[in-house]
Amino acid sequence: MADPNYVAKIEQAISEKYGEDTIQNPKGNWDDNKEKEYLKQMKAFYAKTHKNDEWQEKVEINGIKISKKLFNRDSVRNCPVCGSFAKKSLDDIYIIKYECCNTCYVKHVEGREERWKEGWRPTAQQPQEEQS
Repeated sequence: MADPNYVAKIEQAISEKYGEDTIQNPKGNWDDNKEKEYLKQMKAFYAKTHKNDEWQEKVEINGIKISKKLFNRDSVRNCPVCGSFAKKSLDDIYIIKYECCNTCYVKHVEGREERWKEGWRPTAQQPQEEQS
């Protein structure tokens, strides 16, 4: 067991070199107000951390990891070409990039990207053969 006088001498030397606060018990100056403030700060910190984690969360689509923040399902839900509801994350990607769902991309855009970029869109009156 350690000599109590030795421990007292070490505490005294630390106090002289670094100040009286260094040898005090950490709970000595703690009260209910400090506890409440600490808990409030911790809740704010963890809420911010959780929000940041959600923002950076990634989703794997066809072997590619894409940030969830790219999928704003509230604003982009229906395909502008056929009007169908975007059911899959893949539809969201095509709606963002080509302004149509995956099905319309395969039908109308794939292999004809230049025409699509120039503004061509199928009309409801066009027969299926002409749209290709």
